[in-house]
Amino acid sequence: MAAVLLGMWLAGCGGGGDDGSSGNSAATAPVAGSLSAMAQVGEKIFSDTALSASGRQSCATCHVESRGYAADDGLAVPLGGPNMDLPGLRNAPSLTYMQFTPAFSFQPDGTPVGGFFRDGRAASIADQAEQPFITPFEMANASADEVLARLLTRPYISDFKAVFGGSSVTDATTALHNIGQALAQYQKEDPSFHRFSSKYDAYLSGTAQLTPQELNGLALFNNPAKGNCTACHVSTPTATTPALFTDFTYDNVGIPRNWKIAANVDGNTLGYVPRNGAALGDPGHDYYDLGLCGPLRAEFAGRTSLCGAFKVPTLRNIALTAPYFHNGVFDTLEEAVAWYITRDTDPARWYRKADGTPDILYNDLPVAYAGNVNVSEVPYIPSLAPNLSDGEIADLVRFLCTLTDGFDAANPSAYQPPAQCQSTAASVAATRAGGAPAPAAVTNTAVTVAKNRK
Repeated sequence: MAAVLLGMWLAGCGGGGDDGSSGNSAATAPVAGSLSAMAQVGEKIFSDTALSASGRQSCATCHVESRGYAADDGLAVPLGGPNMDLPGLRNAPSLTYMQFTPAFSFQPDGTPVGGFFRDGRAASIADQAEQPFITPFEMANASADEVLARLLTRPYISDFKAVFGGSSVTDATTALHNIGQALAQYQKEDPSFHRFSSKYDAYLSGTAQLTPQELNGLALFNNPAKGNCTACHVSTPTATTPALFTDFTYDNVGIPRNWKIAANVDGNTLGYVPRNGAALGDPGHDYYDLGLCGPLRAEFAGRTSLCGAFKVPTLRNIALTAPYFHNGVFDTLEEAVAWYITRDTDPARWYRKADGTPDILYNDLPVAYAGNVNVSEVPYIPSLAPNLSDGEIADLVRFLCTLTDGFDAANPSAYQPPAQCQSTAASVAATRAGGAPAPAAVTNTAVTVAKNRK
């Protein structure tokens, strides 16, 4: 489906509900200070670096509240591992509003929808929350037994046993499962993960007004002949739940390869990087992240029509969660939106090799899968001229910024939006005219780690 933004969503402790079902609406979200005993344990675990092999990483390390529970390190992918020097495979996602995600399924027409992680491979939010503890490039425990050994040393272990029972710490698999349950319950109950307190929410309630630029951006967002963003990032409420700005489906939009990711550097020596590229043909890179069809999700490896598709995220708090897309390839909303509008009309601007020279179209996919890229919906139809001007792109960015939580209608001047929210036609023009990105080894220490690691 068409979309004006598709961010990254992998790994990290997190989500909301413990069963993947629709969570609390804005009307029923608990107030601060009313967390259940299980959620209070989850809150302690969320910020506890001692549960990692390095002693320096927790869920909160990569999911920072002030950044919409996304990372604040400026990297395309986070660093983790026993020494905090191993680069990950996908950009750290926002954890806000994740409790509303449905379980993974195929709709009657065959459309995949829902699930947790960017490829939907986790059955529930609790399951997603468990996995970073034993992922080698994240919290890097060798096994559930190692997680349990660390848990037993924590000052809240009596609270953990009070919630889950004394026998919950006699079996490592059970203990790790309960850690996931506690984290999910914390994120389900704590209002900071689903505030619905943006300027846009205030506008809908009649307590705030959007500026002319923001109103135009909203119109462009919803216009099927212009931005067409709402085709995937649904801007209307569902039952008692305000608009979530996602339909939880999957799309292949031909995102450019990000050479800042160490796994994308051919010849890297990172042992945990799947070497799936050799069998996929031209252009012959060692590794490709193909979303639904692998390599992190195995059961759909044979369904090649799904290759390159990633789950559509919410756009709530999108102004806080840069860099964008599952691979963190763009640093600003202007870049992300301008890329959508000019993907096929100015491909040399966006598709670059590691040395900065022009690359093939859709260069993060094997050529054999290029036909999976969505070329049939606005705004990315190759035969059409760009359908948004620089000024319209700027207005659309300004509207996206109204989806940021923390707006107080009674004191609107107290809210300070991110600097990128001052987008103008001139700044968009400069973004579109920008040169090739710097070589990966220069712009991201993670690549240097990959190249030099012995």
